[in-house]
Amino acid sequence: MPAGFRAQQIATKGADIHVWVGGKGPAVLLLHGYGETSEMWGPLAAALMAKRTVIAPDLRGLGLSSKPDSGYDKATQAQDMRTLLSTLGAGRATIVAHDIGNMVAYAYAAQYRHDTERLVVIDAPLPGIGPWEQILRSPLLWHFNFRGPDAERLVEGRERIYLDRFWNEFSADPAKFGEEAREFYAARYAQPGGMRAGFAQFAAFAQDEIDNKRFAETKLAMPVLAIGGEKSFGPTMAAVMRFVASDVTEGIVPNAGHWIMEENPEATVALVRKFLVV
Repeated sequence: MPAGFRAQQIATKGADIHVWVGGKGPAVLLLHGYGETSEMWGPLAAALMAKRTVIAPDLRGLGLSSKPDSGYDKATQAQDMRTLLSTLGAGRATIVAHDIGNMVAYAYAAQYRHDTERLVVIDAPLPGIGPWEQILRSPLLWHFNFRGPDAERLVEGRERIYLDRFWNEFSADPAKFGEEAREFYAARYAQPGGMRAGFAQFAAFAQDEIDNKRFAETKLAMPVLAIGGEKSFGPTMAAVMRFVASDVTEGIVPNAGHWIMEENPEATVALVRKFLVV
């Protein structure tokens, strides 16, 4: 993360959340997804910190956050974020999210609508919303159901191999997801309990579907920017969000697959800054 950021641990109900905090001004909460940690947001944090207080946590079970046995449904993780923001005195916040972070961000915005200024979601679906069933049929998404003690044994000591598959298959150009980043994230996920906790994020999708369908009964009213990688979700991200939000702007990151901050950080940062008017 940029110079001037501080790291701390904040206790929530059932977890200890590791978080980076820096900058000054209205709060922006940055939520990473699977295969990465809060450090993915370094370039965006650097771009926002002059005019925003940037808060970038590791999600429950991931990175340097604790790895409890339960609480991986996204509504519970949204409550983690509520405690985090309250502890930091942040109050109303804008949320920028990627991948599984999208699911936590949506659960937060749906539960705390008046405290969510704006919402940016990047390149991942919402369980139970829009074309979810069609998306599930993609053979690339077999990992949604890969979990359990034997799966954990299979990847133990081979975390880098398992994660390389994500970084390679979901990139427009795998070479743009560099070796230093791969080594860093693989080490984070290889911590004791790290892969189990990662699998638990996907195992919670059944409950997330139930919760999201309930949340979607009332559309979000705050402005939403839905960004897709050109070679990944593309305009589908905005199509998904129009099922749950009434004010949706579409954004596309050119020459990028799923890993937008690795593949085209400049374009991603520009889209977010324009939407946040920073």
